[in-house]
Amino acid sequence: MGDASNERERLSWDQFGEASRELARAILRDGFAPEVVVAIARGGLLPAGAIAYALGVKNCGALNVEFYTGIGTVLDAPEVIPPALDIAYLDGRRVLLVDDVADSGRTLALAVALLRERGADVRSVTVYTKPGSIATPDYSWRETPLWIDFPWSWQGTVLDEPVVPVASAVAGVEGA
Repeated sequence: MGDASNERERLSWDQFGEASRELARAILRDGFAPEVVVAIARGGLLPAGAIAYALGVKNCGALNVEFYTGIGTVLDAPEVIPPALDIAYLDGRRVLLVDDVADSGRTLALAVALLRERGADVRSVTVYTKPGSIATPDYSWRETPLWIDFPWSWQGTVLDEPVVPVASAVAGVEGA
């Protein structure tokens, strides 16, 4: 399969849809009925939305935690950054905490501890878990040791691409 250092796990949009629904079914089978779905931003935003839709949960929020500053580049410890989640609202509520991957597990562990300290009944879910993670989510779709290419992020930003004027882009789509 080639050089192992270049191997990646590639998640397609279709697989992401399947994973979200499989995770939602596992949560329901377990008898956990979340009142609030909280994403660990940014990676958990899309999985949290998809799982919230699958579970029929409308109350959603995001906890902004920064740890990775680039591929393989991390801070010394994960940090909660603004804007702040209304954590007081979560006191006594059943909360499903969602992230894309439990890599080192430090971000997930920090977020779970923070929400539990504030009185939330927390369950955690990730699409992927890495074998070396210090935190094991309550629910995870797959385990992989590889770097993961998520469909929403693997191509990077569009910041360095040339800007196409809106009128030209619309004309091109309509075939005019």
